[in-house]
Amino acid sequence: MSDLLSQNLGVAQSIQQPNPDTIASAATIAPVNRFSFVSDQVQLETITPPTSGYCEVVLCFTHAAPGAFVTTGNIKTAYQPIQNRPVVLCYVKPENKWYVMAVV
Repeated sequence: MSDLLSQNLGVAQSIQQPNPDTIASAATIAPVNRFSFVSDQVQLETITPPTSGYCEVVLCFTHAAPGAFVTTGNIKTAYQPIQNRPVVLCYVKPENKWYVMAVV
């Protein structure tokens, strides 16, 4: 995604922005919207950043037993997602790492 489409990653969006998409779970995914559903149960190692700088994405796993976030790629913190509970991740470019926000 180019930075010209970065509004698709903004917190406040208009009706002009696309609806959430569904990404098949894989070792590497590439979200293009702020909020994406993730299907299946493959462990997630790498998230391709959708912009050239800092950004946040929200992933909502739809499988009853989603795969975990593992730290062998560009995800800083291991985490086991829960079905239908959105997880916010923050991308820090200088580190090329995604941080999982605190889950309460």
